[in-house]
Amino acid sequence: MTTQQTHQSADERLLEILDHGSTCVLVSIGHELGLFDTLADLPPATSTQIADAAGLDERYVREWLGGMTTSRLIDFEPADATYRLCADSAPFLVGAGPDNLARIMRYVTMMGAVAPLVVEAFRTGGGLAYEDYPHFHDVQGEDSAAVHDATLLEVTLPLTGLVDRLREGIRVADVGCGQGHAINLMARAFPASRFTGWDFSEEALATARAEASVWGLRNADFITRDVATLPDQDVAAFDLVTAFDAIHDQAQPAAVLANVHRALRPDGTFLMVDMFAQSNLEDNLDLPWATFLYAVSTTHCMSVSLGQGGAGLGTVWGVQTAERMLREAGFGQVERHEVEGDPFNAYFLARQR
Repeated sequence: MTTQQTHQSADERLLEILDHGSTCVLVSIGHELGLFDTLADLPPATSTQIADAAGLDERYVREWLGGMTTSRLIDFEPADATYRLCADSAPFLVGAGPDNLARIMRYVTMMGAVAPLVVEAFRTGGGLAYEDYPHFHDVQGEDSAAVHDATLLEVTLPLTGLVDRLREGIRVADVGCGQGHAINLMARAFPASRFTGWDFSEEALATARAEASVWGLRNADFITRDVATLPDQDVAAFDLVTAFDAIHDQAQPAAVLANVHRALRPDGTFLMVDMFAQSNLEDNLDLPWATFLYAVSTTHCMSVSLGQGGAGLGTVWGVQTAERMLREAGFGQVERHEVEGDPFNAYFLARQR
């Protein structure tokens, strides 16, 4: 199968890509600086007024506004040199909710920052370490927190059928918990249950513990661990194990899934949320965000796995491979669900039998 031809010439298509890629960088900067939220709170304003409201340098703000205006995300009135956020783009640029796509564009600037290291890995093989990525945990933490705040308790957990048992009290573990926001949300909502987050990044776990402390949680703990190994005390110890976009960049994903199976009690449930894509390239041609997934995989998810001497499974392992690997790990029952409002992820429920 080959890609379909479009009416654009190759040079027109490449120039459009250049322009759109540049827009991603500027949107990422604007999000990080809070400029979209500032604009949303102002009437039409000059660059000086916007810079003053945001506490930023006017010259930089004015140039950034030029890029946002030519990208058609901000309206400009030449008569009085004022700017305002376009009404139709505002819902996707403002606020902390899951609809804010500006938040996701921070991944583009991160990819650019590590591109020289990735170029070298192309030549030499191997991969990068998590430490090579500037502010990675902050970027990923902000992204996942927005989704968890909106859907975890009301939409995602009910898929497991375990909400009543969570109220009564069960044991839950989260693989690759990162900054631990999902664990802390669940621990606050279900005080009778006990929650454990596993991750090998001390930097991320420090943030998780700090949030748990601020929230006064006594039923959440965070352990430094690579789940490719599992101590005896954690075998058949948990009623529910979760993994949110964490399996595909593991160094040894098959071993991790096998250990998740071992960690569950006989009636336990594994909830795995991971990127939605197909396992065959030709089946991803019409997926609107497929190029983004392959780019993130090349510059991060695949690379950090290879950097640990791992399998390099990659972001685009696809739902077919995910289902196969879950069964190979020992799960006798595997279901895949879709959640309305989250087209980016597939939701898997795997049970011992």
